[in-house]
Amino acid sequence: MATKGFVVYLLTCFSIAILSTFFVSSPSFNNHVLQFLNQEEPHIVLSTFKYSNLTYSSNGSYSAQENGRDIKVWPAIEFNWRSVLATIIGFLGSGFGTVGGVGGGGIFVPMLNLIVGFDTKSAAALSKCMIMGASCSSVWYNLRVPHPTKDVPIIDYDLALVFQPMLMLGITLGVALSVVFPYWLITILIIILFLGTSSRSFFKGIEMWKQETIFNSEEEKKQNANPLHNSNGELLIDTEYEPLVPREEKSKLQILLFNLRWKRTLALVIVWVAFLLCQMIKNETEVCSSWYWILNLLQFPVALSVFGYGAARLYRESKRRRACGNSEPVCEANIQWTALQIAFCALCGILGGTVGGLLGSGGGFILGPLLLELGVIPQVASATATFVMMFSSSISVVEFYFLKRFPIPYALYLIAVSVAAGFWGQCFIRKLIAILKRASIIIFILSAVIFASALTMGVVGIQKSLSMIHNHEYMGFLNFCEN
Repeated sequence: MATKGFVVYLLTCFSIAILSTFFVSSPSFNNHVLQFLNQEEPHIVLSTFKYSNLTYSSNGSYSAQENGRDIKVWPAIEFNWRSVLATIIGFLGSGFGTVGGVGGGGIFVPMLNLIVGFDTKSAAALSKCMIMGASCSSVWYNLRVPHPTKDVPIIDYDLALVFQPMLMLGITLGVALSVVFPYWLITILIIILFLGTSSRSFFKGIEMWKQETIFNSEEEKKQNANPLHNSNGELLIDTEYEPLVPREEKSKLQILLFNLRWKRTLALVIVWVAFLLCQMIKNETEVCSSWYWILNLLQFPVALSVFGYGAARLYRESKRRRACGNSEPVCEANIQWTALQIAFCALCGILGGTVGGLLGSGGGFILGPLLLELGVIPQVASATATFVMMFSSSISVVEFYFLKRFPIPYALYLIAVSVAAGFWGQCFIRKLIAILKRASIIIFILSAVIFASALTMGVVGIQKSLSMIHNHEYMGFLNFCEN
């Protein structure tokens, strides 16, 4: 399926799902569903919540309430099967999630909610802590390794300048939509998106696996055709070839300094600080007040200015190379940076951030597969997506800290697990790639993590939606200013 076909698939499914909200919100629909469930399969009407009075939260989830007040369910850190299972899932999810460049928020939130026992608001906040820890450790690891094929940084800062501001804007939009959209609709949209992106990435991985098989077989034939030793074990020297000049080996410090680009990183930090200040001040103002909307609007010029700077650089350089007949791509993305392509990337960045705001993740579920679609090799796509995700997740962690949304001891423990997992995942996968000579492993891991997130979010979402129907809760769009 081509990229345009995939976009049509998403837009069609999303439109049908959103329009169906008007039908599902009707009282007659709920009555018919309840009658069917009670008559045909009464045992599937589950009540998975300790408290039946549920309200919608700004992070796209439901939390328990008692007498109109949120209930914080914060289990203590104990050595039991729940904490052990959560540690294993969190370690593997962080390790493989950061390798794929998706974070793993779709796995962490259900795990913390269903296994450990946190309320959904706290689970979403702790999920951000885990994503931040894993992404920071992965970025630090990636800064100390060279690019696999070129003498350029392994993090593509040009793409980061284009996508990070749009991703941050999308997160703001996603949080707002999470207040308006009913939970069942968010679940359906996420399942549609995750199944589409995981399938698309899986077929991309198969295609790359086949190309690697052909390349490896050709390299093996070349080595067999020009052996270095004869049958007696004597070294053969071909005088037709020039002596091999060894490449200059760089130290870890030299690679680190080479991979850092201070000016572009500073631009991304400015966006991060501006958004953080707006969010912190906005939390102290009344919802839907004049200052509330002013602070929301202030984020647009900041994000658009940095995005415009990065997009203009790519457009001018791409236009100059086309005029000179140079087909070499400007950055790691193997596309021509026309105005239409730039607008498409901006739209995808906003879409990725919107999903991150709805789900409580860092937006990597869109950015990782998108970079692969643009022709970025898996190692660079993973490093760049993780780098961008570090900004989007850390800003949420700081905001949640000031709002006291998570217990500090448990957050520090989960961050430590994620940091260790991030290093382990990068070391393990890169050694595996070096042995097997197949970078497509990263794409398969990305696809598997997204598919696992679709399953976990789907199961939890269906259970909560059935509980809402059982409790005769409103299934339509909600009022933003009242929620």
